[in-house]
Amino acid sequence: MDARCGSCQGIQRIAGQRLIQRSSPTRALAAKRAFQQRSKRFCVRAETLGAGAAGKVKKVVLAYSGGLDTSVILKWLEDTYNCEVVTFTADLGQGEELEPARAKAEKFGVKEIFIDDLREEFVRDFVFPMFRANSQYEGIYLLGTSIARPLIAKRQIEIAKMVGADAVSHGATGKGNDQVRFEMGYYGLKPDVKVIAPWREWDLNSRSKLIKYAEDAGIQVPSSKRGEAPFSTDANLLHISYEGNALEDPWVEPDESMFTRSVSPEDAPDKPTYVEIEYEKGDPVAINGDSQSPASILASLNKLAGDNGIGRIDIVESRFVGMKSRGVYETPGGTIMMHAHRAIESICLDRGEAHLKDEIMPKYAELIYNGFWFSPEREALQALIDHTQRFVSGTVRLKLYKGNVTCVGRKSLYSLYDDKVASFEDDEGAYDQKDAAGFIKIQALRLRTLGTNRSPIV
Repeated sequence: MDARCGSCQGIQRIAGQRLIQRSSPTRALAAKRAFQQRSKRFCVRAETLGAGAAGKVKKVVLAYSGGLDTSVILKWLEDTYNCEVVTFTADLGQGEELEPARAKAEKFGVKEIFIDDLREEFVRDFVFPMFRANSQYEGIYLLGTSIARPLIAKRQIEIAKMVGADAVSHGATGKGNDQVRFEMGYYGLKPDVKVIAPWREWDLNSRSKLIKYAEDAGIQVPSSKRGEAPFSTDANLLHISYEGNALEDPWVEPDESMFTRSVSPEDAPDKPTYVEIEYEKGDPVAINGDSQSPASILASLNKLAGDNGIGRIDIVESRFVGMKSRGVYETPGGTIMMHAHRAIESICLDRGEAHLKDEIMPKYAELIYNGFWFSPEREALQALIDHTQRFVSGTVRLKLYKGNVTCVGRKSLYSLYDDKVASFEDDEGAYDQKDAAGFIKIQALRLRTLGTNRSPIV
């Protein structure tokens, strides 16, 4: 146990005395040693979680985009902690060339550089499970940024273990949700890891100070970065977000030139596009009969939706850290998937299953939004959701037109829809309408009782 941790030493002395008093000498000694080990582990974890950046760091894995901010962070980590920095850049389908990040890291003298293509894992193990739940935060947000963070955190921790790093670092600010999402992932996967969050530590609290630091460190500052950016963006294969600056007034409409993944609905084709999506156990597996990998399916749907002006939302959301923020999002393929999945579920799920899913969805979405992907409650809800998807297989036909998605057909071998029972024509005795009278009387019993005993006072 660390000699500096006086509180733990005090606890150990008191507990050790009690153990000796209550047990035989041999058993007491063994129990005391066991307690010392537990106390030591607790002390290390408490110090890690409470001390933040305090203490020496030997090697840190940085989530590195190659942009100005994370390049400054890389140099700041070297200057402040005098430690070795390992860079990790994730390809999540953000649609930009990532090799320049390697060149920039090499220029800093970074010896261990990781650029990982995580697109398939991202869609298969994170996006698809989330869409099985029909997840929408606050009834509208498809969680495009939120769902990417646990995968980045997971891979960072894997790399940290691989290279023997004792710390990880990210470029999220101290006012947003991402700092929480990253760090929940770090601590959930490696409880004793040191986390360095530069935006919560340094004094580079303005754009001019950041640029000055970059120039002094020999970091090239693009001319586009010298002024105040009109908005900040974050992108992956599922979506792109736009926030801040020009968008901070929730009354002001975004400029059309901002959007990159979809045409304006007004400029979309005047003729509708039809698409068929095949599902197996709750996940899309083919488009128009063409079987594709998870990432390819999402990319294909992005193109179809974007060409038809689908997937834009403009919202004010409630951040986990306590404030509200305005965000504009493009989630073209995800919007199609949401409509398609609900359509195939409508014929494959029993009413009780469907309604239960609708009840738990807000909690599930909130867990993802707040950064609790690796929590036991999220995993428990996921198990329930996945159980309901065993028979969610079939094909959905959708009509895409000027920003709208309409389901115009659905079929499944596991369909619970019976046209003979539902028909308004002669059902040949499949459903006796006279039976409805007794059903209604039983259902209305409590309402009739309430009406009798709580008659309105006029």
